[in-house]
Formats: sequence, structure tokens, C-alpha cells
Amino acid sequence: MRKIIVATFLTMDGVLQAPGGPEEDRSNGFKWGGWSFPYGDDIVNNFVGKIMSTPFDLLLGRRTYEIFAAHWPYQDDAIGETFNRINKYVVATTPIELSWKNSILINKDVVNELRKLKKQDGPDLFVWGSSELIQTLLSNHLVDVLHTMIYPITLSEGKRLFQDGTVAQEWKLTESVVSTTGVILASYVPNGEVKHGSFVPDKVSEAELARREKWSKE
Repeated sequence: MRKIIVATFLTMDGVLQAPGGPEEDRSNGFKWGGWSFPYGDDIVNNFVGKIMSTPFDLLLGRRTYEIFAAHWPYQDDAIGETFNRINKYVVATTPIELSWKNSILINKDVVNELRKLKKQDGPDLFVWGSSELIQTLLSNHLVDVLHTMIYPITLSEGKRLFQDGTVAQEWKLTESVVSTTGVILASYVPNGEVKHGSFVPDKVSEAELARREKWSKE
């Protein structure tokens, strides 16, 4: 069974839009493209290299596919060679030109098609970018591994990793490291339903009971 692995560059306030450059994604007037550039170091590079070291196919949303298809076929390096060789599964519900070789469109009954794809034999499915696709994956419990690279900046605007519709669930931290530039690199897997309790003792004060009563009416 194939896993769906999501890897995302993030700001501290959860923005994942256009980390790589000013022209990567200017949608909605986003002006901070390239925000991850000043923070690269060997620790970040090694982390990315490690999570990409096993065989995978790409699973991409429409915008990220178009960004990748305009860039990677023209790069003469190891990542370009890999991306050009492997299958690219593209989730797009609006018309799209699949100009990149080995591209496969998923445009109907997306969730069920992704579930079928996971059950097939083959390499894991790696998601980069693809903010809208990630919302679909998260809301349907389709993410098996989540790699986050959290950069020490806040932007206050832009597409975010966790949006309305994200389901409540626990995540188990499996690996973490901090780069020399302050990037928090962490890997998670789903860990069941959210557990909760209370630090308030069984015997509570009259003031606490009054507070609960007051807030229940607001």
C-alpha cells in the first residue's frame, strides 16, 4: 500500500505560499515570494535529501503542477532527473494542459480515486506545495506522513497549511531537528483521535461555577 507524504515549507503563522521565489505564486497579491531563501543551510538540505531518498511519485495540485512543469523539465540536476522520470499525478478540477511527460490527471471523484491510488502497488506519493490539495487530504485523513519545515518569520497573509475544514486529530512526532538558521524541521504521523482532560479538580469553587454559568450564556 502506498503512503501519501506531505512536505511543506511554512512560516511560523502557517503560510506555505511561494517559499521559493517572487514569481512562484503571486495569487491574491502575495508579495513575499522567496521568503525561505535566506535560511538555507546544510541541516535543511540534509533533511530534504533524507525525506526524498526513497522512491516516490509526485502528487500535485494544479497550480503546483504548472509551477513544476515550467521549471523542472529544464533543469539538469538530480532533482530534475528524478521529477522528469517519475509519474506525476495531478489533481485538477478545471482544465489543465499536461505538458510534462508521465503526467496523469485526476479530475473526478478525487477522494475515492486517491484512496484507490493508495491501495495500488508502487512508490509512495509525495506532495509538495499544493495548498488546496492538502486541505482535501487532511479533511479526509489521507495524509500518512507530514514533514514540516517551519521558518522563523511571520507574514500574516497568504495560503496556509491548516485552513477551515482541517479535522481534529493527534499527530505523533517521529523526528525533529533545528537548523543553524532557526528552521524547525519535524516529521509527524497520524496518532488517532484527540485526547483531552482537565487540570481543574473535581471540587470547584463557587466562583468557577459562576464563571461557567456566565460563559454558557454568551
